[in-house]
Amino acid sequence: MDFLTVLWLPILLSAVFVFVVSSIIHMVTPFHKGDFKKLPGEDAVLETMRGQEVNPGEYMFPCAASMKDAGTPEMIEKYNRGPVGFMTVVPNGPVPMTKNLIVWFLNSILIGIFAAYLADLALAPGAEYSKVFQVAGTAAVLGYAVGEIQNSIWKGRSWVITFKFMVDGVIYGLVTAGTFGWLWPA
Repeated sequence: MDFLTVLWLPILLSAVFVFVVSSIIHMVTPFHKGDFKKLPGEDAVLETMRGQEVNPGEYMFPCAASMKDAGTPEMIEKYNRGPVGFMTVVPNGPVPMTKNLIVWFLNSILIGIFAAYLADLALAPGAEYSKVFQVAGTAAVLGYAVGEIQNSIWKGRSWVITFKFMVDGVIYGLVTAGTFGWLWPA
């Protein structure tokens, strides 16, 4: 854990820079405009969901009771009739932006810690900027971007949206790489 005492500044500053860059991407640019679509018949669907007392959680529809049941003619008919999908329901009320932004910042610190750990294992003090950039950047891109692929594989997210979040992740990884390269100990 000595790497934390030596690399705390690039860990913290890379999280700050990623926070700023992500804010610009999501609030200033139109890059993510249109990622979400309004549900047709939203008012009626929401009223039905309220009547069913749908609680926060992850849902799949239609949802078979087991893998065996997923292959029954009845379930196959439900799948074929559709719609088929996944849904995340969050607690009622406005989106808790302050909490979410704090957790996002902590996530960026965690990715910075892993980038620092890997770079510390691979590189000596005084390593060249390009090598630090390469190692820390690889770890950070893995942390920010590659995990997005799972959402398209398993949850049916549009590959276009996944690609946009991966572009974000590569940018965040490059910001982290640059910060580590700049502040790598001599």
